[in-house]
Amino acid sequence: MGRGAAREARVESVDDEYGRVVQDSGVSLSIVDALHPDHPLVWVNPAFTALTGFEPDEVLGRNCRLLQGPGTDPRTRAAMREAVEAGRTVAAVVLNYRRDGSPFWNQVLISPVRAADGTITHHVGVQADVTERVEADRAKDAALDSARQATARLDLLARVTDELVATLDYAAAVDSLADIAVPALASWGYVAVTDDRGRFEHVHVVVTDPAHAQAARTLEKHGVEWLIRSPRMAEALASPPDFVPAPYTIDVAAVPSRSTAPQTAALLELGLGTALVVPLRARDRVIGVLCLVQREVDGFDAESVVTAAHLGRRAGLALDNVRLFLAEREAALTLQHSLLPEIPDLPGVDVAAAYIASTRLAEVGGDWFDVLPLPDGSVGLAVGDVVGHDMHAAAAMGQLRSLLRSTAWDGAQPGLALERVDAMVRAFEIADIATCAYVRWEGCEVGARLTYARAGHPPPLVRLPGGEVRQLADGATTPLGVLFPGGPGISGAIEIPHGATLVMYTDGLIERRDRGLREGIAELVETLAGLDDDLDATHVRDALVDAMLVDRQEDDVCVLVVRAAHHASSSSRAVAGPSGPRSIRSSSR
Repeated sequence: MGRGAAREARVESVDDEYGRVVQDSGVSLSIVDALHPDHPLVWVNPAFTALTGFEPDEVLGRNCRLLQGPGTDPRTRAAMREAVEAGRTVAAVVLNYRRDGSPFWNQVLISPVRAADGTITHHVGVQADVTERVEADRAKDAALDSARQATARLDLLARVTDELVATLDYAAAVDSLADIAVPALASWGYVAVTDDRGRFEHVHVVVTDPAHAQAARTLEKHGVEWLIRSPRMAEALASPPDFVPAPYTIDVAAVPSRSTAPQTAALLELGLGTALVVPLRARDRVIGVLCLVQREVDGFDAESVVTAAHLGRRAGLALDNVRLFLAEREAALTLQHSLLPEIPDLPGVDVAAAYIASTRLAEVGGDWFDVLPLPDGSVGLAVGDVVGHDMHAAAAMGQLRSLLRSTAWDGAQPGLALERVDAMVRAFEIADIATCAYVRWEGCEVGARLTYARAGHPPPLVRLPGGEVRQLADGATTPLGVLFPGGPGISGAIEIPHGATLVMYTDGLIERRDRGLREGIAELVETLAGLDDDLDATHVRDALVDAMLVDRQEDDVCVLVVRAAHHASSSSRAVAGPSGPRSIRSSSR
């Protein structure tokens, strides 16, 4: 045998050996004829049959698309075909089907085989069943997606709750609910709330596309026929506690019969596909609805429906809390304002005062001031604060003011007057703790003589012409309700010239979370010192309030400004100021 024949025998032996290895391999292998127009299978190994259930005589001559089925992703299929036609090796995971119709996830690797001239003659395919891995990955992704959805839902609920409890305006709370919920869950939507008689009193429509903002305003401003005539609204408002909201396809053809022409045009512009009406349930009734609308039919997924249902329960209770808090606050403010005095005409004395309620929800305190002309011609001036923020504090404030008036009317010096008030506070348990500063103002030729006392209250300030500010720090005792009996009350005294200004205040003017009492007094002293000498009491009051209350107001504030003036003029009373309708400013010259 020659060398050539021996070499060929060895090659054939090696080819046979490789062939047996491939044939017996546990890896599914297949070969496709790339020169045939339909790329048919020309060879498969036993592992292919074990994987797919197809015998060789059932697949040879057929395209491998026979493994595809209804769940095969057309995008994956197209990407694989494009790679094969371009002569590239491609790897993909695709849903295939066995001969018995059972699906499995097939990890496929297809590589071209080229002839010496570069022509692709065949494609070799390698297949592997990766169903367990794919399903495990999908389960993990589903768990992560569920966690993300739950987190997003909780974040939305927290945002709504935080926003609703942070406002003192009921209409603003309703608007905030719509502004947050609608963009997160729908194409557009609205919140509509009713009054105690079940009539719609406020509607806020929100769109995610600014191009439709005018249509939203039309629905808000042009009547509520589209709400009153909607059977879905009536159903939600009358729904029982176990009502479960569900999305529904909107009957567009019926819209014109239930709304005016402008309302119909606005509704059609916004888009009417699918709606979800969620009752806003308070403690004992439904106070309104949250309506979410998708422009497409079947536009809500299950997660959106669940989130909206949770939101309706949470928001309904929060809105009802806002309503109840505001009612309580209004009652307390009414009581408190009724107890604050009108400033009388006081010859030779220029007086201005301000009471400003805090911006904290439903917290009305016991801050008060008083200006009392006394029988001997002097004037009693008081500023006080009852600890607490409720109706009890407001009522106790009125009682304290009356007690101080009665003791001051008898001509008692400030220290003794506060001592008598303290005895009655403790005897009749009028208040837990209260503070007060009382000044007796007596006019004289050079200006005025002030005697004063403080029961746990910040010191009054006197600004002298030229800008010097003195703190009336004498005459100090513990707060009312905790004074120690024994001996006459302590009073301080000072004489001030014409043009001097007395400033009395409660701690809400000077104290806040980022500023302690001493720092606040120092800032107030600096502000007062920097004012012009010729400012009257009203302008001093306004300047101090505007300078000291530049941020969110955390407590009630009373300010009483008295100036030693040469001439008298008429008194006036105004409602204005940084806290809007909750600020009362009064003045007299």
